This record gives sequence, C-alpha cells and structure tokens, in this order.
Amino acid sequence: MADVLNAIYEEDFLGFSYGFRPGRGAHDAHDALATAIIRAKVNYIVDADIAKLFDSVSQGWLVRFLEHRIGDKRILRLIQKWLRAGVLEDGRIEVLERGTGQGAAISPLLAPGECSAFPSIYLHYVPDLWADRWRRREARGNMVIVRYADDAVFGFEYEADARRFLEARRERLAAFALRLHPDKTRLIVPGLDPGIGRFAAANRKRRGLGKPETFNFLGFTFICDKSRKGGFLLKRKSRGDRVRAKLKEIKEGVRKRMHEPLARQGKWLGQVVAGWFNYHAVPANSHALGAFRFHVVDLWRRALRRRSQKDATTWEKITALEREWLPLPKILHPWPERRFAVKHPRWEPYAGIPPVRFCAGGAQ
Repeated sequence: MADVLNAIYEEDFLGFSYGFRPGRGAHDAHDALATAIIRAKVNYIVDADIAKLFDSVSQGWLVRFLEHRIGDKRILRLIQKWLRAGVLEDGRIEVLERGTGQGAAISPLLAPGECSAFPSIYLHYVPDLWADRWRRREARGNMVIVRYADDAVFGFEYEADARRFLEARRERLAAFALRLHPDKTRLIVPGLDPGIGRFAAANRKRRGLGKPETFNFLGFTFICDKSRKGGFLLKRKSRGDRVRAKLKEIKEGVRKRMHEPLARQGKWLGQVVAGWFNYHAVPANSHALGAFRFHVVDLWRRALRRRSQKDATTWEKITALEREWLPLPKILHPWPERRFAVKHPRWEPYAGIPPVRFCAGGAQ
C-alpha cells in the first residue's frame, strides 16, 4: 500500500520537499539551501520545526486529504483501520484519536518521523501547498523554501516578509492540530540576532555588532564567513551536540569490545568512522572531521588501557593501529552550488526565475 500511494503522491509533492523521496536525500536539501543563500537575495532566515508530528496529526483531516486523490473506498477504510489500531503499551491497548502510531506500516507515508522512509501526505497538504501559495501571493521579495520531513528552513529578502510568514505559519499549523517547536523555531534578523546571507557580516560590522548568528539544519551548523580571497563563504560545520552524542555512543561501543581481538575492534571502528565521514565530509568541514577522528582514537586508547593494569598501549602503538584501520579525514562531497547546478541545469523549465522558483526541482 505504501508503494502504491508513494507512486501516486510523488507526482504531487512540491520541489522544495526533500524528506524521504526517491532520488532525494539530506545533501540535496543542503545543496538547495546553500545555493539559495549564496546566489539569491536571502538576508533573513526562519528556522521552523514542527513539534511532535507523529502524536499531533489529526486523523480526520488526514482522511479528508486522502479523499482528494484516492477514490477507492476500500483503500480509505483500510487506512482508517490502521489509524484506529491503537498502541500496545504495558499490556494495554490504547486507541489514539490523534497521531498515526509510529509502528504502523503505513504511518511513514502518512506523516514521516525520524525513522520513516517515505514522504508525508499530511505535510504536503498542510504547510507545503499553503507556503507555496503564500510565496507567490504574499511575499514582496525573494523567498526560498527547503523542507526535509518536519524540519524546514525559509529564506527571505525582507524582514517584514519573514515576520509575517512566521506568524501566518503558526496560525496555519494550529488550524490543523500542529504547532511549531518552541525551542527550535526562531527568526534570524540583523540587529537583534545576527543575520544570514552575504551582506550580514558587513551590515553587523557597520552597526558595531558581532558575527552573524548560525543556524542548524540536518546535522550541520550553517555559518556565514569569508573565504581566503575575502569573498562570501557559507560554511557547514558538524553540530556539536551530534558530535558529542556520537562520541558517547562510540565510547560505550569500544568498552564493550575492548577484550575482543584488535583486528575486530579496528574493523568496527573503521566502519563507524567511515560512515560518519560519508555524511559529514563536506567542504569547509575538515577541522571538525580531524577533531572527530582524534577523539575516536583517544577513546580507543583509553579503552585498551583499561584491559589491564599492565597494559602497554602507548601513543606509538595506537598511532600504528589507527593508521591501519581508521580512514583519514577527506572531503568527499563537492561544493553545494556545483552539485546543484549539475542536478538542476539552467535549461530546465523555470530555472532561476525568482521569486516564483529559485531553480526547478530545487530550492523553490
């Protein structure tokens, strides 16, 4: 059922939706957002995440949305049965009036969460179609939208547009039983909070303020900085809290395996570090990659020394081990605007026609 509905709704989902869609991933969303900030007139950012999406979805509205595209009443009844199946907790079955139940096979498609693998029908009808209409009819300047599952970032040319949109978005979500996350939703503007975009640093320096503020999106912290030649450079740095959480996980893993053969430990650690690099090895993030690898090596050394009071694992020995088993930090991803240009060439329909679209299929 999920495969069938996915094929139907893939034709309807808008270009700025990147969450769990075929041929799209988190780095595609990064490329679209970074390219928009670099090339378009984006001076203000609204970072707006939806709180507890799985638990807040209105089942009534969800069925009404499905009725727009699904004419088979049997399919609709089957989906409603899944929604009313309830949740088993402590031996008791609780039938929920809201939410989709994260264990249901169809729930990822209906409303995705952290572990889902399909797009969201509910988010398509509630915020996406409305935001696309607001951009075309209400925005006075350029507006960029990038959404990955329930995480969304909006870029604006004018501060007034950003403030009006944030307030209107709150009202729109409230009408459909959703709300913005109070701790993860903010408006980044020059003067109060540091701004974003290529002119943010110059504007804040003229006002006697500090560096532009950063914002987080899909595991990275976006930072406005200068290149070595003095031009504008948008950096992406691995989020500190995500790095610390991963290192804590590795620490527990190496302690559990510290009595295993060194080759088995090294193979496991090499796979973990390689997996981290595969996602985080983006341009301008070399320092964070090197620091991450250093801490992994140090955790491995500490775990080995705990095996015995007479353990002789010195830095020279651990250096030889890490050279043999751990990959070196290396940038694996191209600059976002270059990969974006390859995937969305200028000859595509509507490419680069603001403010209707920033680029076809990308940051619309």
